[in-house]
Amino acid sequence: MAIPTTINAAGREVPLEVNGKPVIPFKGVGKHKPFGNKYGPPIPSCSDFPDDGNKVVPTLEEALLRCGIRDGMTISTHHHLRDGDLISNRIFELASVMGVKDLVWFPSASFPCNDPVIRYLEDGTINRIEGSMNGPLGRFVSEGKMKGTAVLRSHGGRVQAIQDGDVKIDIAVLAAPSADAFGNARGTGGKSACGVLGYAKADSMYADKVIVVTDNLVDLPCFPAEIEGNYVDYVVVVDRIGIPEKIVSGTTQITKSPDRLLIAELTASFLEKSGILKDGVTMQAGAGGTSLAIAVFVHGILKSKGWKSKFGFGGSTKYMVEMLEQGQMGYILDAQAFDLDAVLSVSRNPNHIPYPVFNAYNYHSKGNLTTMMDIMILGATEVDLNFNGNVVTHSDGYLLHGIGGWQNCLHARNVILPLPLFRDRIPVIVDEVTTLCGPGELIDVIITERGIAINPRRTDLIESVRNSGLPLRTIKELKDEAERICGRPAKPVFDDKIVAAIKWVDGTVIDVVRKLKQ
Repeated sequence: MAIPTTINAAGREVPLEVNGKPVIPFKGVGKHKPFGNKYGPPIPSCSDFPDDGNKVVPTLEEALLRCGIRDGMTISTHHHLRDGDLISNRIFELASVMGVKDLVWFPSASFPCNDPVIRYLEDGTINRIEGSMNGPLGRFVSEGKMKGTAVLRSHGGRVQAIQDGDVKIDIAVLAAPSADAFGNARGTGGKSACGVLGYAKADSMYADKVIVVTDNLVDLPCFPAEIEGNYVDYVVVVDRIGIPEKIVSGTTQITKSPDRLLIAELTASFLEKSGILKDGVTMQAGAGGTSLAIAVFVHGILKSKGWKSKFGFGGSTKYMVEMLEQGQMGYILDAQAFDLDAVLSVSRNPNHIPYPVFNAYNYHSKGNLTTMMDIMILGATEVDLNFNGNVVTHSDGYLLHGIGGWQNCLHARNVILPLPLFRDRIPVIVDEVTTLCGPGELIDVIITERGIAINPRRTDLIESVRNSGLPLRTIKELKDEAERICGRPAKPVFDDKIVAAIKWVDGTVIDVVRKLKQ
């Protein structure tokens, strides 16, 4: 029986039901208002837990069994161990041996190290993934091979879904670089230090059962505790939770591409000449090569003018840490550490503060950190003539990325996308994005190596740089130039099967990804 669909406020055809549950179509930015109460997990009793506080059990298998793992459960994990994660795959390996079927994996993100879970999608252990898709996992889903429908949410959308009860976590398995026997845990210390555990906070608070897995059991109290022991059911000690050199890189690399460096220089120049960059500015940038180059240029401007950023929100990197240590940044509020310098900084600098996305990005809360940010530097796989953005699929239609915090960051005061005009001779600016992840009304500036396009809605920004000497272009001019160089790429062909639903920050469905025709 065909699932009924409707056209949402963004003009996209979306289903009214996903995985057997009714969903709400996107209504427009700020238009959907939630109702009801927050979800609450079952009320526990201290009488069911050891008086001495020791919750350690011998193995992860025993912890899963004590949590009552069974068919159809939702299992959550976090991604702070990044491509060094040794725990997530092990959960489903054990579940497969137990004969458990139709699990829902609810990660905060996946990485190439998680590609082995494809075998558990194939053998029925996992029904679907509600989280990011990368590389082979994305291809598997795009080709319609996953039994259930994927659901992609932003980092903030994920915690909103947990809090609102859209996703009920049966068992959260949270890897922690340091933990005590009671379950207090943090992201610093030990051989698998990842800095912070900002993506795991909501899981620990709302899951029915919580397992902390560590390779560094410390004496009570494990302080400062990012995960609090009174939310934890069991603690498991293993030899290794992660591969250190794959958790964080020793040095995150600035781009060496002349085009990307030009984009970074133009971005810093735009920030300065438009007046956005100023004393007391608040900002966030990513950890990609271009973003790191922008951070270096911005640091130089702040230093030369004697200015200081009030705070930066991380993903933190070496370059943000340098701003903090050299006095050009007051605080780092950090949900994720991207390199070793950032990990060390969290453990030694009191102004480098772990800050969970639960506080920063959750749209169903009493305010978001993002609306307080002056500068937000983001990427995209595609942008269209209406400034709409895509971050999950490429122009070939394959689902190859997660949303991350991208949608949440669109609510900043000035959202800037430094992008190459084309990648692998495929234009980045298109007539209409393959998959709509963020409405164009929230994207302010596109900066390429061949010019800068400002959203016509931002007349203030246009006026501020009118006589700046910057290479200002319309977005159509940039698109036309890319097509003169590269030609117009063929559009992907999809069939009717929906393989993934894209949620907006308020839990509504903004778009879908359909199965690619082979």
